[in-house]
Amino acid sequence: MTTTNTAAETEVSRAGQRADRDVHFEVEQFYYEEADLLDEGRYVDWLEMLADDLDYWMPTRTNRLRRQQALSIAARGEAAFYDETKDSLAWRIRRFDSGMAWAEDPPSRTRHLITNVRVRHADPAAHPGFTSGDLIAKSAFLLYRNRLEREEGVFAGQRTDVLRRRADGRLEVARREILLDQSILLAKNISTFF
Repeated sequence: MTTTNTAAETEVSRAGQRADRDVHFEVEQFYYEEADLLDEGRYVDWLEMLADDLDYWMPTRTNRLRRQQALSIAARGEAAFYDETKDSLAWRIRRFDSGMAWAEDPPSRTRHLITNVRVRHADPAAHPGFTSGDLIAKSAFLLYRNRLEREEGVFAGQRTDVLRRRADGRLEVARREILLDQSILLAKNISTFF
């Protein structure tokens, strides 16, 4: 007896499952392209990789005792380094070109290293608001930043993204949560993107 699965049944059966190697490879290539755009200062092109309803969030974190680890990461509505939309990121990028962003004139040189990529199909039952076609991608990053002669900064952490497909089949970042490993920023500013 042969059973034919519909596309909807297949998506439901994949909910919460690890993505296959083709999807995983596609997500890795997407991230490498994004890193190139950021390192080359092609921010307008980078914006095209982001969904119009983007949620871009980097909460602060504090040092807590082991039993209080649940409180070490700021919750929504509390302090955050970034709590942005696509429009607010576009405003920041326009500001770079205006000559009024002193922290980026002359501009920083950056190198984004993305690794430890893990991709799963979203499970709408566990995450309301997600669709079965969304992907949940976690990755580790190391961002090196150099500016002028002696300004250096290294940021390490993880990103958790919700990636969705556009009508043309390309991926876009719909939600990004960035979690730095450090609780105190040693850099003079945080005027770069992750």
